[in-house]
Amino acid sequence: MTSPVETAIRGVVTKGVLAVAGFNRDRRKTRKPNLFLEGIHAPLTEEMTVMQPKVSGQIPAALNGLYVRNGPNPVGPVNPAAHHWFVGDAMLHGVRLQDGDAKWYRNRWVRSNSVSAALDEPPVPGPRNPRTDVANTNIVGHAGKIWAIVEAGGYPVEVSDELETRAHSDFDGTLGESYSAHPHLDPETGEMHAICYEAMHPDTLWHKVVGADGKVKRDEPIPVRHGPMVHDCMITPHYVIVMDLPVTFSMSAVLSGVSFPYRWNPAHPARIGLLPRQGTADDIIWCDIDPCYIFHPANAYETADGKVVMQACVYDHMFAPDNTGPDAVPKFETLTIDPAARKVTRTLVDAQSQEFPRYDERLTGKPYRYAYTTAVSEEGEAGFLTETRIFKHDLATGTRECHDYGPGRVPGEFIFIPAHATAAEDEGWMMGYVTDTNSSTSELVILDAARFTQPPVASVHIPQRMPPGFHGNFIRID
Repeated sequence: MTSPVETAIRGVVTKGVLAVAGFNRDRRKTRKPNLFLEGIHAPLTEEMTVMQPKVSGQIPAALNGLYVRNGPNPVGPVNPAAHHWFVGDAMLHGVRLQDGDAKWYRNRWVRSNSVSAALDEPPVPGPRNPRTDVANTNIVGHAGKIWAIVEAGGYPVEVSDELETRAHSDFDGTLGESYSAHPHLDPETGEMHAICYEAMHPDTLWHKVVGADGKVKRDEPIPVRHGPMVHDCMITPHYVIVMDLPVTFSMSAVLSGVSFPYRWNPAHPARIGLLPRQGTADDIIWCDIDPCYIFHPANAYETADGKVVMQACVYDHMFAPDNTGPDAVPKFETLTIDPAARKVTRTLVDAQSQEFPRYDERLTGKPYRYAYTTAVSEEGEAGFLTETRIFKHDLATGTRECHDYGPGRVPGEFIFIPAHATAAEDEGWMMGYVTDTNSSTSELVILDAARFTQPPVASVHIPQRMPPGFHGNFIRID
């Protein structure tokens, strides 16, 4: 349980507290290696541009745009005893596709002040959160711009379609406290919804809506306790789904010198809220759920009897005291949220450990059939991204297909791209990066989603090992 002293410190984090944290961070020592700084996770030390990279197969001519993935890659040495996978400097990896051709591959650090200093460059313009300006988790296209984004305080960072950092941004002064790593675009309205939190404000979440013009048009506060880490959310026609789960801010972790101050907190009640889209915090229908943690839902939709159904990758716990990354095993589940009973029922879809669920995002908030996930290690933190398989779930039949890339070939998150605007749900392509640990190379792999187990339609060959990142998207450029 949070002590009164910890509560008081949280309320006013002084420069002295941060100084103590920095001092202890430098002094931390460990006898075990940090798995998120070694092997497949070892940071790259250079930026690279490859024009006209080699292609196997035939890239579909309709794929005109940029596939880009964001993830952590420290620009310089870090203390392995204090480092956490989630806090490294942001690096983008992108491949430009045009008319059936791969124009280029390049990797670029997103220029935070520390990255600019390390590369001996002037800082890029734009406002920052005074505590952090690293945007290392996701990348989205919205309002005619491309944004690198993160949660817990960092502002969005605008990048060009050649991955050069343009400016840090608070959405023209409309953002407020913070943003999220996982906004969700409403395909009907063009608005982008997110549940946001700021590490230094543990008593509040915010529902923020960014309009099609790139400015925040709704910023609704939601009172909470303990500073929960809310990594993602989901929307349905009537609700925003708020996941208030027992991973919370830990001041003791801050003072100990670790770089990621969130811990499993059994004293924090687990609940999922249904916030009416235009409602206030008083209108939220909070529903109890057994203690668990969710980084990523797939999709969610409303049923005829008033319930909300959501598929998600669910952990029984998360972030033990000495972790350096995810330290539990996620299973793919269906969560049925019953606002009348105010409870959540969990049903197992697949016991295989898996993460990074994606779907056809034209169906956001609507009933859907197919979900795509990436297998992760059954050993939790010990090599979280070392598996070689991705999955396709048919939620209507309860069946699963598997695409296995073979020994030493490790896929990250794969996304679905429809073949055209009116394509059927499974008519299109799966796209993502695969790192080959045998050759220290990588590929951008394109699969036919309807022929999921078949060999790739095309692969773009990248002559360097790509550390596992977090999230990527395909941004159309015509």
